[in-house]
Amino acid sequence: MVKVYSKALDQSIGIERIISCIKGSNPGPTLIFIGGIHGNEPAGIFALYDVFNHIKNNQIPVKGTMYAISGNLPALAKGKRYQKEDLNRVWKHDRINNLSKDIKDTNVNLDIEQQYEIYHIIKDILNKESGPFYFMDLHTTSSKTMPFLTVNDSLLNRKYTMQYPIPMILGIEEYLDGPLLSYINELGYVSFGFEGGQHDDSEAIKNHISFIYLTMVFAGSVTKKDIEYNYHYNLLLKGSEAPTEIYEIYWRYQIKENEVFKMKPGFVNFQQIQKGEQLAHSNGKIITASKNGRIFMPLYQHQGNDGFFTIHSVHPIFLKLSTILRKVHFDNIITILPGVHWASNKKNELTVNLKIARFFTKQFFHLLGYRSKQVDKTHLSLKNRESASKEREYRYTSWSKSKNWLINTLNQ
Repeated sequence: MVKVYSKALDQSIGIERIISCIKGSNPGPTLIFIGGIHGNEPAGIFALYDVFNHIKNNQIPVKGTMYAISGNLPALAKGKRYQKEDLNRVWKHDRINNLSKDIKDTNVNLDIEQQYEIYHIIKDILNKESGPFYFMDLHTTSSKTMPFLTVNDSLLNRKYTMQYPIPMILGIEEYLDGPLLSYINELGYVSFGFEGGQHDDSEAIKNHISFIYLTMVFAGSVTKKDIEYNYHYNLLLKGSEAPTEIYEIYWRYQIKENEVFKMKPGFVNFQQIQKGEQLAHSNGKIITASKNGRIFMPLYQHQGNDGFFTIHSVHPIFLKLSTILRKVHFDNIITILPGVHWASNKKNELTVNLKIARFFTKQFFHLLGYRSKQVDKTHLSLKNRESASKEREYRYTSWSKSKNWLINTLNQ
């Protein structure tokens, strides 16, 4: 057991890898909440502890199974983001394939041990439980923020997360290497992140509690009448300046090794910025905004290499267009054009020669559901975010059958 401390509550609790598990008496979905994958983000841990205890103590009826899983236990015990490696940057296929070998190394670091344990718990849940499966990764930020969702942009993810009254950020997986949610999303399951507020703000714990309850309702694990649904919905709604807004990341400032980076004090997440505005210092040089937009997750902590991101709103017409293009599999058509071809027989990856297909942009492929990586100056490698989606597993869910998500999109 590990003791986790919350500055917001000035309180410690003892947790294990599986904080709690609730098995309902009736069949239903399997929910997997993961908190504290970053050790300096205890809000999700305390919220899960509170909610699961409340459900058990009050014998609230549950359908299916719900898990509350802790992340980096040694880092949580010390209140540090990580020990040697960021546990939310190591979920790459080559790394996962070598886990069994790496864990036998006598010099293995604590973060690999944590990944090994979490991986096998997730694998065990997927093997023994029935779907549909939902994975939620709980986070907080180093700067003050309203609550928001980070979503890998598949139609399945987008459709489910539109139920929440908080803004959504698309495309973060394109800028990060090895986040846990991208790995799970590539397995085809609904998976997304919730950011509840600033690390040590008590409001972040309240936001997480409301998010967890809403998730249980939206997924069909509990009913509205068994929780204070209106209270939790309105708490998140009131905390969001733009509850139906969808944003996309267009730039990430990555801190290089041995770089002396310092964010300009006072930025708040989602704050509007102007082209040319001073944002940070790098080795004494000023970093300015390349264009108008909003600042996203400015770094005000010692660990981490994401200095900040910049985001802009996604116009509703592009959401509509992307839905249509993905439904008709438009990517099958563009491969007849010069400079665009499938990277494998699976037809889930594209290679684009920008010298030939120079009229294409990353934004165009985003519409088709592709996540891009720059291979070199003239080539893009793009992976389909839709091909793995297990849509059939979710087809009988209430939110999947509902047309409200499409109506909301069309009316934005």
